[in-house]
Amino acid sequence: MIHTHDIIVLGAGSAGLTAAGGCAMLGLNAALVERGEMGGDCLNTGCVPSKAIIAAAHRAHDMRTAKKFGIENVEPKVDFKAVHDHIHAAIATIAPEDSQERFEEMGVDVIRGSASFTGPKTLTVTLNDGSSKEISAPRIVIATGSRAFVPPIDGIDDVPYMTNENIWDLTELPEHLIVLGGGPIGMEMAQSFRRLGSQVTVATVGRPFPKDDDDAAEIVINTLRGEGIVINENARAKAVRKDGDAVIVTTDTGEDISGSHLLIATGREVNFDGLGLEKAGVDYDKGGVLVDDRRRTSQKHIFAIGDCRAGPRFTHTSGYEGSNIVLEVGLGLPSKVNYKALPWVTYVDPELAQVGLTEKDAREKYGDKITVWREDFSHNDRAITELSTDGFVKIVKKGGKVVGATIVGAHAGDMLLPWSMAIMGKSNTFGIASVIVPYPNRAEHSKAAAFASDEAKVFNKYTRWWAGTLAKFRR
Repeated sequence: MIHTHDIIVLGAGSAGLTAAGGCAMLGLNAALVERGEMGGDCLNTGCVPSKAIIAAAHRAHDMRTAKKFGIENVEPKVDFKAVHDHIHAAIATIAPEDSQERFEEMGVDVIRGSASFTGPKTLTVTLNDGSSKEISAPRIVIATGSRAFVPPIDGIDDVPYMTNENIWDLTELPEHLIVLGGGPIGMEMAQSFRRLGSQVTVATVGRPFPKDDDDAAEIVINTLRGEGIVINENARAKAVRKDGDAVIVTTDTGEDISGSHLLIATGREVNFDGLGLEKAGVDYDKGGVLVDDRRRTSQKHIFAIGDCRAGPRFTHTSGYEGSNIVLEVGLGLPSKVNYKALPWVTYVDPELAQVGLTEKDAREKYGDKITVWREDFSHNDRAITELSTDGFVKIVKKGGKVVGATIVGAHAGDMLLPWSMAIMGKSNTFGIASVIVPYPNRAEHSKAAAFASDEAKVFNKYTRWWAGTLAKFRR
């Protein structure tokens, strides 16, 4: 069979861009099919706009809480249209990195339209101009991402609501934002809008941050409540309705929550509409395309990466899996994914960062074979000078090996790298404890936790005996 391309990639988000761009740079004839905006969810409706509004909210919070540093508090005057413009300026500044023009310069054949399988190695693309074309390749990569999941709540089709896909269109600050969902998106937006001046109520099933360390999540939840966010745990939305200009959410506890705006942040779902996976013989379920540890589907020449496949859903995992495709397809090197050092960060304040296993997960997996070491930022000189001492560094070890690390506090996400390296076997606690860290620095607490976990190896009866013996010979 004569193919039009060496590889076809469906979707121009983080996963697809990495895969298509890398293969093209190796000289392969790579096609990239995308019907919407280049850059996918992360650039246009996810990571970039959310971090932009978080940055604006930080500035407002600093003005409101400056008195503890000897500077008079000032209630910020928020021009939300200007905040909106800041968000979209950030998107526009980064967009050229993901643009069609840049990837065409790399040698990628960018096709703007919607693809549908007609067979295991062939697709029809309905182009955005209404025409169509047939393409085929011996290797195909599905990287079609995910979309916001809207739960089947009674009345949801009759009320206006927002998701992460359209909240960035707001040009006026909500008076009272109701957030359904206690995951990263919901809680980041809850704190941001509260700091910008909205009343905020969160309704969540279980506690917020369900995948994170219990001790760390408690610190963040207490902080959010201290800032005036109302958090209703174990409150599943049962029905929604309009009452004049208000949106009313009724929970299964019988409580009515009234607000001006509704944000649904209850997770993600895969989007296979019109893709024709059945014609390609690709197996999937409601969790995504089913893949092996090389991200091969039931058709071994077809791969699925990023949010569309069953597995962890982060921008950084998507990029990592895209790189694996470059090795697998471009260089012919079988490339298994390894998520034992998977990191994630929720960019609330204080930040909530995790790599590897949480303490709870480690105990479930290894039982009493684990040890836990914790260093609180209340003893960190940099944190004390910044009046930001809430949080800690916690490491979890099985024997002498680190299997997980939790950091909660200012800039927690920036401190994960050495622990990722330790979990992957590229470093260890003795190595982290031995490095020179600039003073004062929050990274000192990673060093302190590492040293504490190995302290018994340095200070024990054997080393005391040896030191004493040396001292006798020197007298």
